[in-house]
Amino acid sequence: MNEALGEPTPPPDNEESCHRIPRSTDVLGVRWTGRILIAAARGARRFTEYRTLVPEISDIQLTLRLKQFQVRGLVERTVVPSTPVQSTYRLTADAEQLIRAIRPVSAWSGQHLAPEEA
Repeated sequence: MNEALGEPTPPPDNEESCHRIPRSTDVLGVRWTGRILIAAARGARRFTEYRTLVPEISDIQLTLRLKQFQVRGLVERTVVPSTPVQSTYRLTADAEQLIRAIRPVSAWSGQHLAPEEA
């Protein structure tokens, strides 16, 4: 049952929908994805702001993840003409839709997984 909506959870439409699940976990299952997306959900941010919001991530790893998000169409990078040149990163509509889709999973994990598992 989809408790968030009070509706029964429908079965997968077909075999192809089952194959989409691993493809989505290829995006979501990569370390730092959730934390970066949550930081980005608060509005356009500069690289240094992401570093502040996700302090455990290295500069190299953050750069890599932001580039991967750009390639997947989840983040748009805007160059701000200034001295020195700065860039901001903003979620795309696809990323906002992704965040809406994973909220029920987050709620489920809060209810059913111990904190060290979540």
